[in-house]
Amino acid sequence: MGAALPSALAGDATRPGQHTWLHSLVRWLFIAVSLTFLAAVLLAPLATVFVMALERGLQAYLHSFADPDTAAAVRLTLTTALVVVPINTLFGLAAAWAIAKFEFRGKSILITLIDLPLAISPVISGMIFVLLFGLHGWFGVWLREHDLSIIFALPGIMLATMFVTFPYVARELIPLMQQLGNDEEEAAITLGAGGWMTFFHVTLPKIRWGLLYGMVLCNARAMGEFGAVSVVSGHIRGLTNTMPLHIEILYNEYNFVGAFAVASLLTLLAALTLVVKTLVERTGYRRR
Repeated sequence: MGAALPSALAGDATRPGQHTWLHSLVRWLFIAVSLTFLAAVLLAPLATVFVMALERGLQAYLHSFADPDTAAAVRLTLTTALVVVPINTLFGLAAAWAIAKFEFRGKSILITLIDLPLAISPVISGMIFVLLFGLHGWFGVWLREHDLSIIFALPGIMLATMFVTFPYVARELIPLMQQLGNDEEEAAITLGAGGWMTFFHVTLPKIRWGLLYGMVLCNARAMGEFGAVSVVSGHIRGLTNTMPLHIEILYNEYNFVGAFAVASLLTLLAALTLVVKTLVERTGYRRR
């Protein structure tokens, strides 16, 4: 009986080691599954893009960007992002401020409307603007009489891109502002600070990393948007084709090197956006 007790205690002593071994095995199993999935779904397609783009050598790759239509598509994409992101940033700030700081009728409706572009198809988003500003749309006759073009022109592309991307800044700031509360703003106002001074010296420093994060997400979606822009652009080469649309045209014309060259540039811009996003996240977390 006395000899059996030490052996039982010895058996119990080995259980923590067995538990640690099983925990480590499960952890590495999940890591291996995750890495395998990412390699098959993400890394392999990205590697294919660059392999196909450089299939005929670096000179052919660089020559693809000398095409005027390709250069126009790159300029249009960057111009659209440069216009859309600041406008959506201002809207996101105003909407988040109103929702987080005030109580008013229709607040839940406003939140629902902000989430609407995330819930509907981008193609439907483009169709909305065609129904509004197209030749046979609600405002089509008035626009034609005043010689104004929205659909199949730059304004339509910007409106469609703005519509599908405006939730990103607002949805990033709303929960952040609600979590921070109103105590510091109320204290600043009590001490005599005005509305603008309170915003720039109290509110903005607290939300700046969330604001930058939302702008990065908005920019990434603006540059890569395809569905809504495809509906309103008209696919006019050199005029209304953004980079995603131009990639489709080149691929359908069997110009694979040109198509994958533009796709590689779009991938590099996305990677740059991801790097900025990571830096913003890390800096924001350290500051908090």
